[in-house]
This record gives sequence, structure tokens and C-alpha cells, in this order.
Amino acid sequence: MITKGEIFNQLKSMGAPQDKVVIVHSSLKAVGEVEGRAQGLLDVFIEYFTKNGGVLCIPAHTWHNFKKDITLDKNSDDTCVGTLSKIAILDKRGRRTSNPTHSLMLFGNKEKIAKMIDADEKVNKPTDKNGAYSKIEYVLLLGVGQEKNTYLHAVEEIIGVSNRLSSEPKIMKIKDYNGKIIDRPFYYIEEGDLGDVSTRFPKYEPAFRHYNGIVDGFIGNAKTQLCNAKILASVMSLIRKNSGGIELLSDNVPLEEKWYKGEDYGRT
Repeated sequence: MITKGEIFNQLKSMGAPQDKVVIVHSSLKAVGEVEGRAQGLLDVFIEYFTKNGGVLCIPAHTWHNFKKDITLDKNSDDTCVGTLSKIAILDKRGRRTSNPTHSLMLFGNKEKIAKMIDADEKVNKPTDKNGAYSKIEYVLLLGVGQEKNTYLHAVEEIIGVSNRLSSEPKIMKIKDYNGKIIDRPFYYIEEGDLGDVSTRFPKYEPAFRHYNGIVDGFIGNAKTQLCNAKILASVMSLIRKNSGGIELLSDNVPLEEKWYKGEDYGRT
């Protein structure tokens, strides 16, 4: 049995921040048996990451509903991203963004959360460069790899990668906490000929590590990566510039080292 105290200490040993906006992608199976089960893990994450004014973000995605009448129902625990997300959705300490396909459950600093909530009410893309995802400062990959790092979709939007979204928006319906239905024109991730490009996000990992963008550790029994979002974004921007903006995720061929080695900025 892994105790909450042990997890707290593991986070501390990795240098995980307590005053930043942190998103957690997780595999509970990889973590092992935790004191208090999934709720216990969520409790220790909330306690740790919000201690000094930080915000904990738990994905609560509902992109699997984009063809249904209601894409996001804020009163439902329906989500396509696992048990921890379902537990987070039901936790009254959190607030959920109104992103119809890629909502987040937010815990912690009320002022920061209010800004993220407001940002996601104005966007028309899943990880819009002006939305809640743009506020993320760290990514914790818990028992999963970069293929689960949704923040990298946001970086692609920031640096201008095309061919990721539908060519036209679709009217998606959001049911708010009061039962009101809100229609929102929204572009959605469309795989097309490339398939799911996120499965090839691990191609960036050697470059992220070259610039010290990842700290390795464990949470429970799960191998864990603590990723500095600013460094990840800078490295992807550098690679896009040096590669001439070509499509990099059409295959699993490793990135050319010349695209990211030799630069000093981004190092910590």
C-alpha cells in the first residue's frame, strides 16, 4: 500500500512546483494501490499542487461525444480519459472549464482558475492558444509518456502547425451546471491521413531532454516525467523553425539532431 505521505515526498523529491499551473495525465494502474484509492491520489495532488497558490488541472475530456447531441454536460461524470478524471469531476472542490471537447477540472487558486474558466468560454478550438491550455506551466506524466501530453497540441497551435483541425466548425452543445444549453461553433481534432499524431509526440522527447525540459521520478510505482511547459514550447518552436516547417509527425523516424542541438536558450 502506497501512502499519501510517500506520494507527497515523491513529488517533493522531483521538485514539483506548488505555486504553478500543473496538468496531470495519469495511469492509475501504473501507480499501484494507493491509500484511499483514486480519491486518495486526487486528495494528495490537490494538497500538494495548490499549497502555495498553484492550480491542479485534471483532464476531463469529452471529445468522444462530438457527434452526439450534448458534447459536454457539466453535471455528468462522463469523460474519455480515465478513473482519476471521473473522480475529479465529482469533487466539489473543483471547477470545470466550458471547453466542449477538452475541458479541465481545476483546483486551487481561485483567481487563476477564474481566468482559465473565462479564457475557455471564448475559444473555438480544443487547445486554443488563448484558452486554458495556454496557462499551463508544468505537465506531470504519471505512468504515461509524451503520447498523452495534450499540452503539445496547444503548442502546435501556438507555433502554427496546420492540418490538425476540421476545416469547418461544428455546432456543439454544452449543458452548464444550471441545465442551460449553450451552442458553440467549435473546430475539432480531425485525424485525416496522418492518423492520431499524438502517438508520435514521443519523437520530441530527446529534444526536450537535451534542454533539461524533463525531470524523471516515480509516483508510487509509476515512472513519471515532470515537464516544464515553457521549455517544451520553446524546443518545438526551434525545431519547427530549423526544419523549415515540414510535417514532422507523419512517421516514427527520429527527429534530426541538427534541428535542436546547438542552441543555448531554453536550458535550465
